[in-house]
Order: sequence, then C-alpha cells, then structure tokens
Amino acid sequence: MKAYHDYKKYVLFRAILLFIIVFVTACSSTKYIADTQSIVKKVTIDSIPKAFQEEAYNYIQKDIRPSSRLGINVLIYNIFNTKDGKYKTANLKPLGTPPPILDSALVEISRNQIEKYLMSKGYFNARVNAGMKVKKKRAEVTFKADTGAAFSIAKVIYEIPDEKIKELYLSSKAAFTRLNENKRYDDDSLAYERDEIYKLMKQKGYFDFSRPYVKFSVDSNLNANKANVTLVIDNPADRSRHEQYNVGETNILIAPNADGFPDSIPLNKRMYKNVRYTDLSGKFRRNPITRYNYLRPGEQYNIENENLTYDRMYELNVFKNVKIEYNRAKDSSNTVNPVIELIPQKIMSNRIEGEIPFNAGTIGFTLSNTYTNNNLFRGAEKFEFQVRGGLQSRLGQGSIFKDIYQRDFSVSTTLTVPRLLIPFFGFRPGRGGMPHTIFSASYVYGLQTDAFQRKVILSSFAYEFRETKSKTHTLTPLNFEYRFGDILLDSTELGTALTENLYNLALLTRKSVTFGVKYTYSLNAEKLLTTGNFLYFRGNIDLAGNLLQGLSKLLNNNVDPKTGYASIFGVQFNQYVRPEFDVRWYRGLGGDQQFVARINAGIAYAYGNSSEVPFEKLFYGGGSSGVRAWQARTLGPGNYNRGESIPNAEQRRTFYGLDQTGELHIETNFEYRYKLLNKFFGAKLKGAVFVDVGNVWNVSNGSSESRFDFKSLGNQIAIGAGTGFRYDVQYFVFRFDIGLKLKDPQFDGGDQWVINKFLTGGKAFRNAYNAANTPDRYRFIQYNFGIGMPF
Repeated sequence: MKAYHDYKKYVLFRAILLFIIVFVTACSSTKYIADTQSIVKKVTIDSIPKAFQEEAYNYIQKDIRPSSRLGINVLIYNIFNTKDGKYKTANLKPLGTPPPILDSALVEISRNQIEKYLMSKGYFNARVNAGMKVKKKRAEVTFKADTGAAFSIAKVIYEIPDEKIKELYLSSKAAFTRLNENKRYDDDSLAYERDEIYKLMKQKGYFDFSRPYVKFSVDSNLNANKANVTLVIDNPADRSRHEQYNVGETNILIAPNADGFPDSIPLNKRMYKNVRYTDLSGKFRRNPITRYNYLRPGEQYNIENENLTYDRMYELNVFKNVKIEYNRAKDSSNTVNPVIELIPQKIMSNRIEGEIPFNAGTIGFTLSNTYTNNNLFRGAEKFEFQVRGGLQSRLGQGSIFKDIYQRDFSVSTTLTVPRLLIPFFGFRPGRGGMPHTIFSASYVYGLQTDAFQRKVILSSFAYEFRETKSKTHTLTPLNFEYRFGDILLDSTELGTALTENLYNLALLTRKSVTFGVKYTYSLNAEKLLTTGNFLYFRGNIDLAGNLLQGLSKLLNNNVDPKTGYASIFGVQFNQYVRPEFDVRWYRGLGGDQQFVARINAGIAYAYGNSSEVPFEKLFYGGGSSGVRAWQARTLGPGNYNRGESIPNAEQRRTFYGLDQTGELHIETNFEYRYKLLNKFFGAKLKGAVFVDVGNVWNVSNGSSESRFDFKSLGNQIAIGAGTGFRYDVQYFVFRFDIGLKLKDPQFDGGDQWVINKFLTGGKAFRNAYNAANTPDRYRFIQYNFGIGMPF
C-alpha cells in the first residue's frame, strides 16, 4: 500500500510541476512582443473617492487594462494566436483575450475620460495626471487625481413658460426628482430628471413631447463651491404651449401570413366600440386579441398603455412582429388614431428532444416528442401533447444497456388559455403580466426491474397571474391524482429486515386518490439571469384531503375496517400538507462576478385519513441542483447506510433509488460565479466554486437512523464542495459541475469526514465499501451535466 501512495505522489507531483511550467510559459506574453513594446501588468487609480473608483476604472481603455491574475484568457490567446515566437497579424482565432500592450495614446484618452467623469460628478476643478513605469517589458500605469472640492446645488431655477406643464411637473417631481438643493451636483441626476419628465408628459397625454424640450444650464461661478442649476422645458417652435391628445379610432390589423402585409389592405367595414378589427389571416377571433389592447378609444393618450399593448401582444405568443403607429385626426382635433399591425408567426410545431442522463455508475436516455399548437381555438390558446419514454442502466456489466434497472413512460397534454376563466366573474386583465388558465392531464408509468411498477393519473387546472412584474401567483384550486401499482416480489423474498427499512414499499402497492389544492408564490424570478443584487423567493404549499375528509364526516361515511381509513368510490383518499420554500440571496461583485447563498427546505406530513404521504411527494437529496457531490437519490435519509440496512446484494440492486427518500428536506448552497473566458468558441465560458450542505430525513416513519433528530443534526448533515463550468451561448447555459464529498453522514464518528480518506489515497476504503455494498460503488467525486443554472 505504501508503494501505491509513493507512486501516486510521484506522478501527481510531476503532473503539477509540468502544468505550472506550461502555464507560466504560455502566460509569459513579453517574449512575443517587440523590444520597444511592453505589457501592462498593473493600473492604479489614486486619490479618487471610494464611491467612484470602480466606475472610474471603466473609463480606462480596455486595450490597456491588465488581464486577471491567473491570466487564463491571455494564456488561451497565446496558444492559438502566436507563430514563430511572434503574435499573428492575420487569421486570428477568436479565442481568449490579447495581452494589454502599453499605448501612450490610450493612456492619454483614459486620463482625459477619468477627468471628465470626475467633473460630471461635481468635481468641476478635477485634474488627473498619468504616469508610466516600464521595467523588463512590464509596465505599470498610474492615474493620480486632484479632485478639489465637490460642488453642490445652491438653487434650482425653473424656466417653464407653459403654465400647465409647470404645474404638472412641480406637483409630481417629489416622487422622482434628484435635483435637490445642497446635494452634490451630478450629471446623471440631470439625465435622470430629463427621462422622468419625458415619461411624465407622455403619461399625461402629451403625445408630441420629446426629450430635447428639456434642457439644463449650470452656473458654477459662485462662491463656496456652489452651483445654480436652471431647468428649462421649452414650448414647441410653432406653438405657445404643448397639446394633450386623446385616443380616437383604433385599427387592429393582422397580416395574412408571416410574410407581412400586402400592398393594399381591405379594412373591415364594421367597427365595434370605435375599434376596427381586420384579420386578413382568418385565424384569430376578435375578443382574445382586442382584450389586450390598452389604447382604448376616448381615453387620454398614455405611453404606458402603448408599452403594455406591445408586451401583451408579444406574450400571446402568436405574433412574431408587433408595430404601433398613429394617424392624426383629419378634423384637427387633439386626437391620435392608433394602428396596431400584427404579423403572425408559425402556429404549429413538432419538437423531438433527447437527453442522456449520465452519472458516475449509471447511464440512460430519454426521448420525447412534443406537438404544439399556439392557437388551438383561434384565441391564442396553447395546446401541447407530449409522449416521453426513457430508461436507466448501471455501468460495468459489459454492454451499457445490459443492466437496465428503470424504465419510464408518460403521456401528457396541456391547454393554456391567455386569461383567467373564472365562472360568473368578469375578470379584467391586470397590468402586471399576462394571466393564464392552465388545464393539464397526464399518465405516468414507471417500472423498477424485478421490484415494482407504478402508475399515476394526474389532472388539474390552475390560475397563473402576476401581481407586478416581480410577483407571480399560481393557484391550483383542483388537483386530482390517482395512484396504483404492484410489488413484483412476494413477501417471502422481501424479508422482515427489508420491509422494516423500506417502509415506503407500502406506498407503491396501495391504491389512493388525491383531491387537493396548491398555491405558489415567487418573487424576482425575472432577475435570475442577471448579475445584480436581489433576493429571490419561491414558496409553495400542497394541501390535500381536507375537503373529502369534511364531506366524509358530513355524510357519515364509514371507515373501511380493513384499512382503518375512509374512502371514496372504494379507494382511500390521501390527506397531507406539503409546504416548501426556496430563498436565495444574490450579490453582484462587479462584471460577471456574483455570489449566491441559498436555503431550500420542505416537509411532507400526513395526517387525518393518511399515515404516509404518496411516494412521489417525498423529497430526495443529491443531484445537479442539490448537494452536487452525490448522485440524485443516493443521499440520506439521515444516517441511513444501504449496506447495513439491506444486507442482501441482490435486494440492494433491485431497490436502487427507492429507499433513499424522506419526508423532510433541508439544504443550503453557497456559490461564487465568475468569468473565465470572454471568447470561447463564440460564447462566454464562466466558472463557479461551491459548497453544498444538506440531507433528507423521515419524520413520522422509517428506521431510527433515518429520522430527523435536532440534537444529532450535525452528525446527519452531508457536506460537498466543488467547481464547475458554465458555457453561456446567450439563449442556453450548458453546465458541468464536479462535486467532491467532504462529509458523508452514512458513516460513524470521524469516518464521516471522507475527505481525509480521499487525500490519503482512499483505495483501501473504497475496496472495503464496495465489498460490503455491492453493486453500489463508492465515489468521492460526482460529475453533473445540466442545462441552465443550478439555482
């Protein structure tokens, strides 16, 4: 064993040494440049207030900004864009980033831009000097500022000749203005004020108002570092005041096909409520389209209504292009007539998708075919029909599909209507977002070879609506689920020890019905792909059986003496509550850097007419979005150890993935994200390092080692860490994460810190584990592939 460790250290040492030599050689860009050139290694900005340092750095020309300390972008560039000891001048590969070569002209431009930036922030007397030091083809650039005192606003003077405009602005400015006396002068405050005035006027009917009407003049020739700011809102050149407009006759035109409109358009002669609807395609009913036109005749023009109309028409998902133009009324009245031009997109599509789930020790595939019709009943109703099938196999048995242990098949259909279908209630569309009513039904079949088969019929309808852009509600007032299945082994083959540990085997055999409601609330979901600072929250609750339990008692429905539970149509109904929440804190660290902290927890608790929750409602640990050092469904519950709980190797093989679920789930993740390469085969390559902590537990059922015990929580927690890559192609993010087990709760005492065994070789530990747990094999490292971010 000692010889094995010595050999491993020998090879590892030389591999690391070789990597360092290659890395340093490739990063040494100075050997590829001319003797008169130098590489910028450091840029310093001195004597600038801390609040402005990061922004000031952005005014330094990118071509002279130093690369990151690791220099990976430059390393890649040097590998692919050098020849004969020099940088190429033609046929450059778009990989990596060229080194920053010192250029005095770019230094001067940067110095001038930083100086102007400081002046824009109120430092009118700011002066910036630039210095350059070069040694051994390595340059250091320093920008030193003498900012002087910051100027503040002494007085804001208003020159607004239109009294109505003046009154409107002065009565509304308290909600948005940043022009306040005794505050530091800032050009951005002036630009912000101009934009807010423009929006205010366009919201109040001033159709012709534009930003150039708003002007500012600054007088800094005062004492005590003060400046007067004069705000001017000019009148139109040919008029003494600005005019307000109302919305008149509205035309909604739909092109005959995706190619656009013909040269001549025969308009519909009929008009209803001053809206003329002309559908040249003949594919759309009037009401579902006009419902989301917010430019309503007779109302005052408001640019917000125009933007809402754009948004909702696109959200109908049946138009590839939306264009709104305005015609002036012929009678010279202050009226604008909107013309909404809609070009339809392809209505029907068929999509075939394949996936190869690959984890250490298992491989599989899924294949699905999805038919979509985005306009089923000519009202932008989206209909989807999907057939999906797949299988999973263990590796190590010769052919990759020789040891298939799991087969899945499903048929599902969904109908999404772009409004809330509420009986006896006329619901007017909200301004927060497009509401939907969703009807769905599916049949799912699952087979675990030689173990069990499971069949589930699901049906539901739900309401989805947005309170605001950031707040989304989903209410499922009716959720129906019917489950039934069979155990493929008889009780003599199962054995007493197995049935005691796999309490949820009973869930797979009994028939049960679920009637329940669901509710989900999410906050800031639209920000998940940004790199700013925000808090994300998603909470949901699944509540079942209460209505049936109440009806059962009201109707004096007798309890089945065989099962001890009430039933409906001879089938026991489930009664449980399953709340879950996901809270994430996102912190932007500049550029593409971001830190994410997350806590995800949930509990499934059966009561009343049930002693167990349905199997599909249980939680599992591990996976590409959980504790990533464990394969999905191989962590927990609690201190559960398969080798000890299921001593028979064949039974472990048969019930693989079935036993490691729980009624309680707690998980915490910490992840730091950063950019590795800006150009990597046409897209960004980003990196991440992470630490995951968590597990699943049983609460009311299961063996003692699988139960949640707060006093032993530290002994039941799993810890993993790792690194990953995200290949960002704008519309998709392909993800590859490598997770390393640090602490494994299936072991006892100090043996839980498996990282110690990994660092010392771990061969003897793995051999002992594999012998006691066959066909399961212990893996310190877990590979995870996925599309999209983990959270």
